[in-house]
Amino acid sequence: MKILIADIPDEGLDLDMEEKFGAEELSLVSPVKAHLELTKAHSEIIIVGTVNAELELECSRCLKKYRRIMQEPVHVVYHPLEELGTDRHELTDDEMDMGFYQGEELDLRELVREQVMLNIQMKPLCDENCKGICSQCGTDLNTDTCSCKTKKIDSRLEVLKKLLEK
Repeated sequence: MKILIADIPDEGLDLDMEEKFGAEELSLVSPVKAHLELTKAHSEIIIVGTVNAELELECSRCLKKYRRIMQEPVHVVYHPLEELGTDRHELTDDEMDMGFYQGEELDLRELVREQVMLNIQMKPLCDENCKGICSQCGTDLNTDTCSCKTKKIDSRLEVLKKLLEK
């Protein structure tokens, strides 16, 4: 959904959106819903709201698929791209919730997609206490136990074991 900046009234604009994204981008169970409040302050556009999505993720420990409901707050301040200038500078912590727009419109679809992507865990877990799978036999340790020896000595350190025997 694209919004013309000139169409944002002085008192602000409340939007409810529902966006579908391709399966190659996100593993969504249902469309992403967002409630956004847009306000103008001179050339800045301030966007505050929430993004809701139901995702299907794969646990990084046990490799099972699971669903997670995401409800994340959004707070982004957009500035005109011209303010950025041509000088390169390092972002500060205060600038992490800042974006830039070019021209006379904002692409809110891209903002919503970005917020969902940023809030997906790097290593998703189905449960904090997930035991994962056995690295030797592949048994799911959440449901079964295996009889594999968990104590494995690094082959490079085997020589040191001989020193203890003497």
